[in-house]
Amino acid sequence: MTKIETKKITKAVIPAAGLGTRMLPISRAVPKEMLPIVDRPAISYLVDEACDSGITDILIITARGKESIEDYYDYTLEYEQKLRAAGKESELEVMRSVCKKANIYFLRQHEAKGLGHAVGCAKGFTGEEPFVVLYGDDVIISKTPVCKQLMNAYDEYGLASVGVQTVPVELVVKYCTLKTEPLKDNWYKLHTMIEKPKPEQIMEPHFSILGRALLTPEIYGFIADLKPGAGGELQLTDAMKVLAETQGMTAIDFEGKRYDMGSKLGFLMANVEQGLLHPELRNEFKNFLKTVMKI
Repeated sequence: MTKIETKKITKAVIPAAGLGTRMLPISRAVPKEMLPIVDRPAISYLVDEACDSGITDILIITARGKESIEDYYDYTLEYEQKLRAAGKESELEVMRSVCKKANIYFLRQHEAKGLGHAVGCAKGFTGEEPFVVLYGDDVIISKTPVCKQLMNAYDEYGLASVGVQTVPVELVVKYCTLKTEPLKDNWYKLHTMIEKPKPEQIMEPHFSILGRALLTPEIYGFIADLKPGAGGELQLTDAMKVLAETQGMTAIDFEGKRYDMGSKLGFLMANVEQGLLHPELRNEFKNFLKTVMKI
């Protein structure tokens, strides 16, 4: 593959407007992106991943009822006054540091038309620059941020890219299937893809896109031409399919542990596994789990 001239990537888009129906009834009152992993909301892991990858500007796509996300990335005077009065300046600085990680912007998706529509809303924010997309449901813990893994491939080939992993064949029909060709190591040339394929459409080696994409501005033209796809929504995968077939894309079999925070099981797994790694809680929590497992 011939290298294409690249641009520095400084912008990220986090679609967080979904209803979270798999997390009902709690998602009626708490946005799924604000559900905690121990003591931090899920979305903070996405923001941190973007920042750790060198991103400086982040747009979070929200919807009605998601105001708590915006509140989290603002100063909270009531808590600050309480901490300052108690002489807990270090804790105060930790709280403020959350708001200083990047320039964070918010935009409402007024209609729930799908992920393709949500990303299309970011055109005025990203302009003619490449950008990364972090799907709001997917928290990924990795040594090298997955966004950075995709950016490394972009620097090499100058092409849009997606983060993939192999998934059980019974789950491919719930995600997407990809036609790929090995490039080097865990990097692949991506030829095409199908959103929520029928069993007979599934392609080896059972790769699916899991939560991360790096897109070039050409994607917006393909989004504008989208027709309702799987589930009657405007699917980002359908636009990326055209991008892959016309411009070329890569697929990165990323290193990292993914948690589906849009599912109850994913939520529980994230809290148990990250709780066992939490420096303040891990020993007591481990002992607690040992007692529970004896029941």
